Amino acid sequence: MEEPQASARGAGSRARVGWRLLRGRRLTSWTEVRRMLVDLLLAWLVLSLTIWVVPGLSASTRWDVLVAAALLGVLTALLRPLVTSFALLLGWVGVLLAGVFAEAALFALALVLSPGITVSGFWPAFWGSWLFALLTTTASWVGSAGDDTAFLSHLLAQSRPAAGSVTVTSVPGVVFIQIDGLAAPLLQWGIRSGNLPTMTRWVRTGTHALTEWQVQLPSTTPASQAGLLHGASAQVPAFRWYEKENGALMVASKPKDAHVIQQRLTDGRGLLADGGTSISNIFTGDAPTALLTMSAVTGQDARRAVRRRGPSRGYAAFFTNPYGLCRSLVLSVAEMVKEKFQAQRQRQRGVEPRIDRHGSYVLLRAVTNVLLRDLNAGLIVEQMMAGTPSVYTDFTDYDEIAHHAGPTRPESMASLAGLDQLLGVLESAATHAPRPYAFVVLSDHGQSQGATFRQRHGQTLEELVRGLMEAGAGSTSVMAATGVEETAGPANTFLSQVGSQGGATGHAVRRALRHRSVDEEVHLEGASHDGAGGTADRPGETGASDVVVIASGNLSMVWFPGHPGRMTREEVEAAWPGLLPALVAHPGIGYVVVQTRAHGLVALGRDGTRYLEEDRVEGRDPLAPFGEAAPREVLRHARLDHVGDLVLNSAMDPGTGEVAAFEELVGNHGGLGGWQTQAVLLHPAAWPVQDAPLRGADAVHHQLVRWLRDLGHRQGVDDGQAPAAATGDESSALREARPAAGG
Repeated sequence: MEEPQASARGAGSRARVGWRLLRGRRLTSWTEVRRMLVDLLLAWLVLSLTIWVVPGLSASTRWDVLVAAALLGVLTALLRPLVTSFALLLGWVGVLLAGVFAEAALFALALVLSPGITVSGFWPAFWGSWLFALLTTTASWVGSAGDDTAFLSHLLAQSRPAAGSVTVTSVPGVVFIQIDGLAAPLLQWGIRSGNLPTMTRWVRTGTHALTEWQVQLPSTTPASQAGLLHGASAQVPAFRWYEKENGALMVASKPKDAHVIQQRLTDGRGLLADGGTSISNIFTGDAPTALLTMSAVTGQDARRAVRRRGPSRGYAAFFTNPYGLCRSLVLSVAEMVKEKFQAQRQRQRGVEPRIDRHGSYVLLRAVTNVLLRDLNAGLIVEQMMAGTPSVYTDFTDYDEIAHHAGPTRPESMASLAGLDQLLGVLESAATHAPRPYAFVVLSDHGQSQGATFRQRHGQTLEELVRGLMEAGAGSTSVMAATGVEETAGPANTFLSQVGSQGGATGHAVRRALRHRSVDEEVHLEGASHDGAGGTADRPGETGASDVVVIASGNLSMVWFPGHPGRMTREEVEAAWPGLLPALVAHPGIGYVVVQTRAHGLVALGRDGTRYLEEDRVEGRDPLAPFGEAAPREVLRHARLDHVGDLVLNSAMDPGTGEVAAFEELVGNHGGLGGWQTQAVLLHPAAWPVQDAPLRGADAVHHQLVRWLRDLGHRQGVDDGQAPAAATGDESSALREARPAAGG
């Protein structure tokens, strides 16, 4: 409900509160003064070192350096907002130029105006400014032991212009934080151990409740986000899939393919349709504002809109502020060094299962775990300061590391702890916003662990399939899509969006990444490889392959493009007599789903058959190790459009719950087995879950929509058959749930 009597000045005053409200404690004015003095002392020492090191810079006395440090702080505070605004007028060209040269200009101006300081030219000032920023950032971070006070202050400072003219309201907004790949048992353990202080405090004080929800097949981010954001998970049968009718291999993390899928999902009633913002997701949720969202960075209309609109102030403030950019650069380098050390330690200790952790992953870990995390945080705070009703952001940090190191390994848990700390930063930032904000933390799936299929059996699945087919029919062309595009998706999206800009910046990015780009889409992981060692120049062109093999974690599907429609068991056995029996008998394959003429869909195992549509078992049930829900979920998935002629799930170790990915990832998800189908929903305790147990992302979507409606959102959105609103008492409880939201 709006508060007409509240003045815009109230919103502005919230945004102008300078320093951190850490865990709900306001800092006294003396504390602020003391911190300013400490910052000035640090700047004095670092500037002295910078002037001593950089040729072309000199100072008469140390007191001249102190004056220069104080003047630099004043000039930065006064002029940086003007620099950011001017940079925005020039689009990405201005933002990146300001990011590189603005600090140097302010640095040179402060030194020139200071008595007793000599600057011999621009380049000494340029290199001096970057050395000063890097040393200051490093010293601040080390001195604070990772404390988030300065980071929060930076986020608030860069978002102040967004809050200046926003109307204050008492209707709570909602920030949805998706922690990609977080399994319910792992979060429960983290809360019980106290290693995740923010979420632990929420649960222990009773402000939030933890609800587990069951992920349906496929247990992948695209399918779950199609459900969570649009209530349409059935549109996505895997992370990758082949469409026989148009001969296309769809990969959900490719912006062009994500754009096509988005058109299938959009009905105008997505989760974020009522003025929401999508940040770093695959799909938009029908949000009018989509930032770093894969499905919104491709297509002529999208590119024209991006070029016309240019970067948001959140982007600009992040890149033009030396604290934000330098902090991210310093921590990114540290993250890469840490990754090399942790990978070496795994090898030395003989940790199993493990995979090689090298190449582009070292850089991708730094991008997702530092650069994109900080950028996403800045964009979320910007949206909160603008009073955006709902924000949904996917943080892939934990998922990225868990894929390569393992879901429960120390480095994965450290990444999860970092996200928990970020929740505390966002929680504190929300107290400055023009409306109260509630926080909902959820995951799209969990992760399971295990040595890969290739590690266990000495060959990849596509090599196995080719060998079996060639044994009966001679040379066979196999198109395989079993790479790790998912892990590079967020970085690809960011670079594709920058490259879509007009002008010199966009051209420079496109030129620098031309060997990693297809149709203006950046693919850092390189082109997709077929089983014969060739490549597909465009993911989606399979040529004249005899068979297409894809992998989504420990779920795989096989298509035979030369046979229209879905092949039956009888047709497969007639064409390749030994293929299906050999796959079913393979120790690395838990079950194979295929259509039959007489009995419909069946799941074949080494010692028995599950007749899915007849709900009966012959021999030993191959789905029994995967839980009571397995027959229902396997049947549902097998009936989706574009599912393969054969659907394979890896075997599962009943003692450890480990599964074998058909990709080269030690932590995986996509099929059944282990924790991958156990997702989380951490929500304000006053918000009832009305359809528990929640089965599938679509069910979670309907619950999220119901909460938004009960809070007073979605008044202009026709939700059709959406569940009825809560009773008066329940609706009142939701509106009064700010303590639950803020912890």
